[in-house]
Amino acid sequence: MKVHPKAFHVRELNYIIRSAKKQDAQSLSELRLQIDGETENMDRERGESYIDAAGFKHLINEDTISPKNLFLVCETDSKIVGFSRCEGNPLKRSSHKVEFGVCVLKDFWGYSIGKNLLKESILWSDTNDIKKMTLSVLESNKNAITLYKNNGFEIEGLLKKDKLLSDGKFYNTIIMGRIKDQEF
Repeated sequence: MKVHPKAFHVRELNYIIRSAKKQDAQSLSELRLQIDGETENMDRERGESYIDAAGFKHLINEDTISPKNLFLVCETDSKIVGFSRCEGNPLKRSSHKVEFGVCVLKDFWGYSIGKNLLKESILWSDTNDIKKMTLSVLESNKNAITLYKNNGFEIEGLLKKDKLLSDGKFYNTIIMGRIKDQEF
């Protein structure tokens, strides 16, 4: 599904959040590879589960067609610096929910890009008959956990010793969810 672009100005940085386009595919492939190497907050190490431009074109096409998917990018100075996705499920028993994921280049942390990608995704979700948003976050990513809690997400579960990081230690993954209407 597509949304209208929205402009933001945060700490002297101007950026736009908009729906992904097929022309973004190569930039998204390079961006994801870079972000995976910048932080251990992601599920992958750099180069793992690599998605090339053709793969991103396919994702963008599917997400544009599907009323239960949303693919957003953050662009500043004609450069994509972050993106998020909401991915729905065609199975009837799960069709009321989407899974949210986000990533932003480390040089652009602190400009509320992740926060605004999340807020735009929540707005889309709330206006498109999505009853629940879910996500997973590493227990050590305290800023993200706080952001999600401040935007209506609650901790629903814990995957114990779920990720092995470079320090040789295992970390838990927190499962969070946001339910739009408690009465559904």
